[in-house]
Amino acid sequence: LRRTSRLAAFSIAKTNTRKATSSLASFTSPSSLVFSKRFSSTTMAATMGNNGNNAMTRESLLESFLEQQSSSTLVGNAVPDAMYALYNADAVCFDVDSTVIAEEGIDVLADYLGKGQEVAALTKQAMEGGMKFQEALQLRLDLLKPSKQQIQTLLTEQPLVLTPGVDTLMATLQRHNIDIWLVSGGFRIMIEPVAKSLNIPVTNIVANTLWFDDNTSEGTYKGFDPNEPTSADMGKPKALQQLQAQQGYQTMVMVGDGATDAQAKPPAKAFIGFGGVIERQAVKEKADWFVTDFADMVRVVEMRER
Repeated sequence: LRRTSRLAAFSIAKTNTRKATSSLASFTSPSSLVFSKRFSSTTMAATMGNNGNNAMTRESLLESFLEQQSSSTLVGNAVPDAMYALYNADAVCFDVDSTVIAEEGIDVLADYLGKGQEVAALTKQAMEGGMKFQEALQLRLDLLKPSKQQIQTLLTEQPLVLTPGVDTLMATLQRHNIDIWLVSGGFRIMIEPVAKSLNIPVTNIVANTLWFDDNTSEGTYKGFDPNEPTSADMGKPKALQQLQAQQGYQTMVMVGDGATDAQAKPPAKAFIGFGGVIERQAVKEKADWFVTDFADMVRVVEMRER
């Protein structure tokens, strides 16, 4: 792609070996592709509507993004498309564990109950795609049998830790009237305090509901609701399909660190893999854009103001 005023070279790191084509260039290498862009006033005018209003294109969005960061290496299978989807999003859906929070909620609960190692192994298998999610969920809960009182005491004594920068990203999305959903294979009872701390309505949570016996003082664990979409494998695409049908969203983006998050595209227009807490190679290979810092996403959303 040739422009006539300024030269900006950058590389997009590819994470798989298949050939792909974008509006910017043809990717033919599994490692990286370096190419140049030249911009002129004529070309920049072409990114604007007939009446002169700024209509950001994939090319101009990427150019603006690169102007704001020192590094020019971007990782993903379709970075320009993912950025453009985020720029135009009417809803962004987030995984919670190791994405919105800097830990795995069920592992925190397991440690509190003295069963951390056993549950961590099952969690790892589920996140890396080595086990059907519902099977892993059932096994972990059968092992833990957490009471309502135990969970509430844990959350009081050890509130879940937010991932650095997530509060800024959420506030930025809210300022631009972009709906935020927390779509998680975790537990609603543990996610609600996280949502409240980020000013996200608890009605915007899609997660697993635990059942407790309210006739006991401690609220003995009775099971979980198998009808929640995120209680089973492929639950996240199902959850997003339901949200799209209910809310009429045109451009949804999924953000997360796990294999189940990558499954959400489609119906999501883009999957942004997050590696700021833990990097999973399988997720990096599937991501349209892979980021390790939420500040990168903030920069794209803030371009709506231009």
